[in-house]
Amino acid sequence: MHNQSFITEFVLLGLSQNPTVQKIAFFVCVFVGLHLTIGGNMLIVVTIVCSPALLGSPMYFFLAFLSFLDACFSSAMAPKMIVDLLYKRKIISYKGCMIQLFAEQFFAGAEMIILTAMAYDHYVAICRPLHYFSIMNWRLCGILVWVAWTGGFLHSIIQILFTFQLPFCGSNIIDHFLWDLYSLLELACTDTHIFGLFVVSNSGLICFIIFIMLLVSYGVILLSLRTFNSEGRRKALSTCGSHIVVVVLFFVPCIFTYARPPSAFSFDNMVKIFYNMLTPLLNPLTYTFRNMEIKNAIRKVWKCLVVLSDKK
Repeated sequence: MHNQSFITEFVLLGLSQNPTVQKIAFFVCVFVGLHLTIGGNMLIVVTIVCSPALLGSPMYFFLAFLSFLDACFSSAMAPKMIVDLLYKRKIISYKGCMIQLFAEQFFAGAEMIILTAMAYDHYVAICRPLHYFSIMNWRLCGILVWVAWTGGFLHSIIQILFTFQLPFCGSNIIDHFLWDLYSLLELACTDTHIFGLFVVSNSGLICFIIFIMLLVSYGVILLSLRTFNSEGRRKALSTCGSHIVVVVLFFVPCIFTYARPPSAFSFDNMVKIFYNMLTPLLNPLTYTFRNMEIKNAIRKVWKCLVVLSDKK
């Protein structure tokens, strides 16, 4: 099927048509999306990169990469949404829509893989501690990061290539503040039943399968903790608990969004806000809240920045 699209731009209705609500949403999004989410994640990246003791650990290496992906994910989505809140008419070009859709799927796909790699890292650290550094060597860490980039790219490019085949010749109004695959399916001038099933299988089903695999792997880890002493069990539970929270925050909204038929629910926008803005924000908070190593490293980096700024 050839693309016979006559639409060159899409119009978003946004969160609300109320000017007061839009102004409040603007300041909230600027504070949360730009300062807290992107700033918080990049603070973790800089802290780990500037701390040799942390960067030498595969666990913190993957955490820095996860924070970098979260910052990129938010950077791809938040700025356009924030700018739109200043305008009554919210427009995005067809090409711009495809670019942002590619970025969203790319970084989300890479994050899904890196969360799986982090779960494997925790499994090896807890269940095979004597062989940890021989298994989780830097060659394997590099391969896992390469797999994350490649997997994210393949996942995204497949979605985009199929989306390019959809003809858009009718309405160009999207009743959301963000666009996603299902929003575009509603506007296509053709039967999208098959494509909807493809989205479910390529995104939702993969999310669901990986999520179940991660839950099973952590079930195995928890069972192995029975042989640990109380201190070892507490430390392992703290590490695994943070990762389980991040996994749930990432996969549950993803499964809700994509592992179902393309139908609209009244709270879809709330799920999208959570998935696109709050999840990347909560990830760094979850990992640093009870992690003294990260907290101490952040203090040291902050002191160095203050000293450097005073010298200037």
